[in-house]
Amino acid sequence: MNDINITINYHSSFMLAEEIRDYCLTKKGVAESFPFDAETLVFKVGGKMFLLIPLEKQPAQFSAKAEPDYSVELRERFPQITGAYHMNKLHWNSVVCDGLKKDLILKMIDDSYDLVFKSLTKKMQSEVLNS
Repeated sequence: MNDINITINYHSSFMLAEEIRDYCLTKKGVAESFPFDAETLVFKVGGKMFLLIPLEKQPAQFSAKAEPDYSVELRERFPQITGAYHMNKLHWNSVVCDGLKKDLILKMIDDSYDLVFKSLTKKMQSEVLNS
């Protein structure tokens, strides 16, 4: 019976990673790649990273950019949200999805995408919007 629970938990986490991937790909101008290794899926807009998913991690998790003040607030409220490993912890959060509401996860993805998009040059923003 324990094996069944492990399989179910793994399956639901895997699906969440797929849902995150699918959601990211609906955003304008997003490209996905594996620039670091075969396990870390990276999403970029205008050539700049806005989200990373370590596919081997269970439960599903990701790293996303956030405003520094909002990062502090999130980290104080949710133990699943911490400074991202190997990233600038002032600007990047590591998020373990288990126990978080889908709306919050989607908001963090949206915020990360928006932060990176706004940092692009006007020319690059126009290219993304017209792609």
